[in-house]
Amino acid sequence: MGSVTCQMSISLDGFVAGPNQSIENPIGEGGMRLHQWMFDTASWKRQQGETGGARSADSDVVDGLLQGNGAYIMGRKMFGGGDGQWDESWTGWWGDEPPYHAPVFVLTHHPRKPLPMRGGTTFTFVTEGIASALPQARAAAGDKDIAIAGGASAVRQYLAAGLLDELYLHIVPVILGSGERLLQGVGDPALEPVKVVASPAVTHVKYRVVHEQRR
Repeated sequence: MGSVTCQMSISLDGFVAGPNQSIENPIGEGGMRLHQWMFDTASWKRQQGETGGARSADSDVVDGLLQGNGAYIMGRKMFGGGDGQWDESWTGWWGDEPPYHAPVFVLTHHPRKPLPMRGGTTFTFVTEGIASALPQARAAAGDKDIAIAGGASAVRQYLAAGLLDELYLHIVPVILGSGERLLQGVGDPALEPVKVVASPAVTHVKYRVVHEQRR
């Protein structure tokens, strides 16, 4: 059985999105600054069909972000399309071929039929909460890992419930001042650093979440 993992870019003051999030600006004011380190890498540009970019430690990190995952779980805001009943013309931020190439389970309060996309991604909409989404993702992933893709609320719920095994934070030297915090209301999980990769743009720290039975 694979691990339940998560990777997120986060500001020095603990925010994964800036203030005033909206459908037009889902990461909030200044939020895109948290991801610029990734956009500048050779790996990211290659994945977008472009050339150039820096071949660096950050690029190596980007190479591994989607490797080893057999399924994903994300929140309604991560999938997008606004609140309330679904506008079924909305199929996500990623075009006809999302980058996941695996089953994705979307946490929502509003039912919607599964949405198959090109490249092997199928979005399945789960209305029964995180405890229902996880076994569905496990069944789909087999022996591979399950990645909690975001947003912050979904990650907080899995971390607070003791269901997350690994948290990989990309800590960007940016102060947002306000916005959406990642590690708020998650209790006091024991986090054990297992890997650190540093560059001038970002510090990547991978933590193992030490569950009670392992302490």
